[in-house]
Amino acid sequence: MKIEFSKKWVGSKQPRKQRKYLAKAPLHLRSDFMHAALSKDLKKKYGKNALQVRKGDQVKVMRGAFKKKVGGIVSVDLKKVRITVEGIQRTKKDGSKIFVALHPSKVMITEIKSDDKFRIGEKNVSKKA
Repeated sequence: MKIEFSKKWVGSKQPRKQRKYLAKAPLHLRSDFMHAALSKDLKKKYGKNALQVRKGDQVKVMRGAFKKKVGGIVSVDLKKVRITVEGIQRTKKDGSKIFVALHPSKVMITEIKSDDKFRIGEKNVSKKA
């Protein structure tokens, strides 16, 4: 893998190559890594298993120390492939609180901020006759 980044790369069993693929990916392709599972009712409604996370979505944490906590997405970091969620904070030794960065695959989207029709694939819904 001497090439910097290749979209044609299919995959490898070797963890070092998987890590390199994720680390070298350009920002316009990192959005593909920012998908989270949808809840059962949203899966039925939209006919999809996962959607890209966005600021303002309501999510439920499925893994880790904050399992089963619910909150809205405060920020999305494409560079680090992490999100921060309201109410999910750690207390530092000096008493100040900081947001905990979570990987989007460890959360489930429970409510979608649906002000963007292109996000869900309803491009032609509001056609005027």
